[in-house]
Amino acid sequence: MDSIRISIIQTDIVWENKQENLRLLHEKLQSLRGTTEIVVLPEMFSTGFSMQSQLLAEPNSGETITILKQWASRYGIAICGSYIAIDNGQFYNRAFFLAPEGTEFYYDKRHLFRMGREAEHFSAGDKRLVVSYHGWNICLLVCYDLRFPVWSRNVNNEYDLLIYVANWPIPRRLVWDTLLRARALENQCYVCGVNRVGIDGYQQKYNGGSVIYSAFGEEKASLPDDTEGITTATLTLSSLRQFREKFPVWKDADEFHL
Repeated sequence: MDSIRISIIQTDIVWENKQENLRLLHEKLQSLRGTTEIVVLPEMFSTGFSMQSQLLAEPNSGETITILKQWASRYGIAICGSYIAIDNGQFYNRAFFLAPEGTEFYYDKRHLFRMGREAEHFSAGDKRLVVSYHGWNICLLVCYDLRFPVWSRNVNNEYDLLIYVANWPIPRRLVWDTLLRARALENQCYVCGVNRVGIDGYQQKYNGGSVIYSAFGEEKASLPDDTEGITTATLTLSSLRQFREKFPVWKDADEFHL
């Protein structure tokens, strides 16, 4: 598929209330049927950035992922975001990519937010995820991962689209804006960043900044600050490949081994 439509949902999150957040999401997904191929949600979309892992965690077979898979199939769209997961007795801030065909992919956040004591409640992942979907290669990362360019590095054009799902508060908003565009430029790829709005249970304030950039650093879609909403962009793979061939920066990139 040369062109793919991706929709970003910038929303407030009802603190630690899975049922209400799922209900609100369902309303939005119904309106997107037939208009997009991928929907991106903020980090921990069903709970907010809570450290109550023992109370809120679910396995991949739990209610949250089960119902999202049903909706992906029903509405013919892939859904990605992150949620609080438990796996073999360990808790993870787990990103997911759920395709309407039934395939599912997961990534456990590698860089846990030290200043928010995330590492005291969650285990870090150690494997990066690149999903092949409709001819596109998609890398899915989570929030604080954005600050670490080596982990995000697009070696030999391994991926075409880089997605960050986040709960990124207002005091560090300049970092979010700056690094999202930088990741697009340095990796010669499309970059999608989805952040929440509102106030969480720790009184952290969020104002959004959800955006999609081209490999040129040009804004393809965005949403106004402090506003809930949905926007959709159409991305074209052939134009990205032509740019990489014409201006092959990637061939001169430094190698890193983690």
